[in-house]
Amino acid sequence: MEYSLTYNHQSQFIEMFGGENISSSTIGECACTFIDGDWIESKDQSESGIRLIQTGNIGNGVFKDKEEKSRFISEETFNRLNCSRIFKGDILVSRLPDPIGRACIVPEIDKAITAVDCTIIRLKSYVLPEFFIAYTKTSTYLNQIKKAATGTTRRRISRANLAKIIIPVPPIELQEEFAAIVRQADKSKFDGFKSQFIEMFGGVNSFSTLQDLISDTFPGEWGNEPTTHKAIRVIRTTNFTNEGKLDLSEVVTREIDSKKVSRKKLKKGDIILERSGGTKDNPVGRVVFFEEDGDYLFNNFTQVLRPNKGINPVYLFYSLYNSYNLNKAAMRAMASQTTGIQNLSMSDYMTKQICIPPKELQDKFEAIYRQADKSKYYVQNKLNYICHILTKQIQLKRCS
Repeated sequence: MEYSLTYNHQSQFIEMFGGENISSSTIGECACTFIDGDWIESKDQSESGIRLIQTGNIGNGVFKDKEEKSRFISEETFNRLNCSRIFKGDILVSRLPDPIGRACIVPEIDKAITAVDCTIIRLKSYVLPEFFIAYTKTSTYLNQIKKAATGTTRRRISRANLAKIIIPVPPIELQEEFAAIVRQADKSKFDGFKSQFIEMFGGVNSFSTLQDLISDTFPGEWGNEPTTHKAIRVIRTTNFTNEGKLDLSEVVTREIDSKKVSRKKLKKGDIILERSGGTKDNPVGRVVFFEEDGDYLFNNFTQVLRPNKGINPVYLFYSLYNSYNLNKAAMRAMASQTTGIQNLSMSDYMTKQICIPPKELQDKFEAIYRQADKSKYYVQNKLNYICHILTKQIQLKRCS
């Protein structure tokens, strides 16, 4: 999802990146190394040895470890095929869906190679990997990839066409400033933020059950297909992200009885719990925090938890979010499964023990959490503006 620029955000970005004088280049021109991975046949794979990184390891800006599903080749095969080794800091781009063109930075990793459907990019010194990865998440980049892809049943992008994709190239010192903001913003993600949470509250010995911290809780509604203007937007678990946020780029509308709407309409500060659903990797029990403008309901696979006035709602949300990610086995133990769907036992869930620090510490945590969100919003607005300028440049080049 992209956000619109406010005047202040736009003026800050123009001041930082020089308005419409943002230079651009192609990915191929910005790379000192730009090669495909290796074609590894099944007969060449082994149970251990040199790790083979595949397109499934490339997430949207992140490296997905999947170590338990790793494939390998032997040292002998590596030397015989003259494979291209990948190193920490390399960028891998998938040329297969979904989506085509997703990219990640290679982390600290033992000796490894990558598959033929991945392209290895080592950028020249004037383009920072963090800036490049941030750009690959934008609609401007993805639209270029979509137009450059070929094929009918399974579309893909060739290495030659990938090399022609245009990217922005601001001055390196401004990219470094941008990267610093990105790193600060990433502290709000679970892996970076949980240590701060534990540091602040690890020594607190006061606890309460979740049910004692909730003023109201009830399941959602699904209603009927809309036939009149009275339909209301309904949040589903498909709108949940694994970062505890809502992605409302695609929200359905449903017709639901007005009395139920009045009773169950979401309020800012509500926590929405996934009570039915789940997958193999992510058991049922994810939570998201609601603070949207406008009228929304939530569907019958979810349950609202409305914090009482004695607890900071952001603190309570993150307590539940943190607990879920730290102990997914406990969440699985609270669920039963029917027809492939996991169903959370609400009676068990409501007896969860929640650490209760002093209210001033809860409020301090909220301030830190929101500051991290502001950093992420600032980064997104910078990217939106740079993409706006770059899109105009691409259109002008096509017309000339």
